[in-house]
Amino acid sequence: MTTSDFRPMQDYALTVDRFLEHGARWRPTARVVTAESKDDRRTTYAELRERANRLSGALLDQGLRQGDRVATLAWNTQHHLEIWYGAMGAGLVCHTLNPRLTLQHLTAMVLEAGDRWLAVGAGLADLGRALMAACPCLEALVLLDDQPADGAALGYEDFLAAHGRPAVWGQFDETALAGLCFTSGTTGAPKGVAYTHRSNYLHTVRSLQADAMALTAKDSVLVAVPMFHANAWGLPFAAPAVGADMVLPGRDLDGRNLARLINAHKVTLAVGVPTVWLGLLDHLDATGEDTPSLRRVMIGGSSCPDSLIRRMETRLGVTVQTSWGMTELSPLGVVSPPTDQPGAAIGAGRPPLGLDLRLVDETGEVLPEQRNRVGRLRVRGHSVTRQYFGASEPAVDSDGWFDTGDLALIDDDGALHLAGRTKDLIKSGGEWINPVEIEEIVGAEPGVGLVAVIGRSHPRWGERPVMVVEPAQGQAVDATQLRDRLKGRVADWWMPDEIIPVETMPLAATGKIDKAALRATYGG
Repeated sequence: MTTSDFRPMQDYALTVDRFLEHGARWRPTARVVTAESKDDRRTTYAELRERANRLSGALLDQGLRQGDRVATLAWNTQHHLEIWYGAMGAGLVCHTLNPRLTLQHLTAMVLEAGDRWLAVGAGLADLGRALMAACPCLEALVLLDDQPADGAALGYEDFLAAHGRPAVWGQFDETALAGLCFTSGTTGAPKGVAYTHRSNYLHTVRSLQADAMALTAKDSVLVAVPMFHANAWGLPFAAPAVGADMVLPGRDLDGRNLARLINAHKVTLAVGVPTVWLGLLDHLDATGEDTPSLRRVMIGGSSCPDSLIRRMETRLGVTVQTSWGMTELSPLGVVSPPTDQPGAAIGAGRPPLGLDLRLVDETGEVLPEQRNRVGRLRVRGHSVTRQYFGASEPAVDSDGWFDTGDLALIDDDGALHLAGRTKDLIKSGGEWINPVEIEEIVGAEPGVGLVAVIGRSHPRWGERPVMVVEPAQGQAVDATQLRDRLKGRVADWWMPDEIIPVETMPLAATGKIDKAALRATYGG
């Protein structure tokens, strides 16, 4: 036997269909629940696998081939999950679109992706038809979530019943494209991030580590992060990979619906952006309800005020896991361990195995000391983008590191502390003001719900900081008290020129505070 003939290990392609195959075989009765107005829709991983596999056969019989893009414009529902696995299992690419974006933005994304089919969720049929009219590349429109078919659109259940047939999954290389998601455009023009089967598989293994999401078959996870944004943080892959129950809230993320779902389906882990949990807390306080099954809440997407974290820990009796990531990271970057005690201050979290962090200065030179110094954050790993979809140049530097656009500090314990985005720094009189430092101090106040500091143009200083505050429920903004909290903790010239109370903080399409909107309104 020659060395070239020696193959000590089996070939086992790392493709995402294996997650649902695993869940269906080893946890066949684990539940997938979709919120409904009357009675929640329930299925199992075994049933979901059978339906998604038959969908693969139907799509292939319509002339779709490996690498073709199937776009979805939908909420977190069973039908949307079936589209994910039905497309990816057949070697098609699932391109998730954000329903909260404008028709103009969505059209540009569909045309750039060259999508062939479009599936739309409840209440989105008109937007879907407008996209069909604007995008000649689209050949068919499928209506999900029990929307009735019409002459121009296929009903999902009718299509599956008429054309569904079993298909063989995974007949392609693990480096084939599985998904496509465009960035929100908050840092420039939206850019397409293309995920491979291999990158999604390894991201799932990384997220399931004990010091990360730590999902097990005993968990019931509420996926309140949208499936149309950054792989829903990888939960549609991670939950079936361990056989955890998965609860999908549909389009309704108000506090009442979330509390009902948590209690009805004994949710142990809930995942979403901070503003979602603010609504849940307000509902529980107003009704006196509790959520006794809930053990952990994972937050990310934007900086969360310390007061909101402490409120969640106290009111819900949970461990709050902070995290940070990006669409370009598939998306998990760092996460705080579930074993940390309430009140622990560990920043955004630590990187699980598979992601490296590096801090550089403003010229791109590596900081000689990587601990307790603020620098520009760069990352690399098996699930970090190397090149944007359709781009001719790589998105990484010559050493393979991706520039996140964030300022950060790594402490002695290896925890990442975000210090703001470079584009959000305020230059006043030639000197920099970091809004995050001000936001962290004010955000710790019990009466503050959400806070954002932006730059306002100034004839003498170039820019000056102003603070926008959404008070906690039942509270009012006391500008004098907030200024007193800042005195002695930030430089006097960092003090905001104005503190502006708002009834509701504007949110971007991904649920983050929309600083671009705040600058447009208050930064003139």
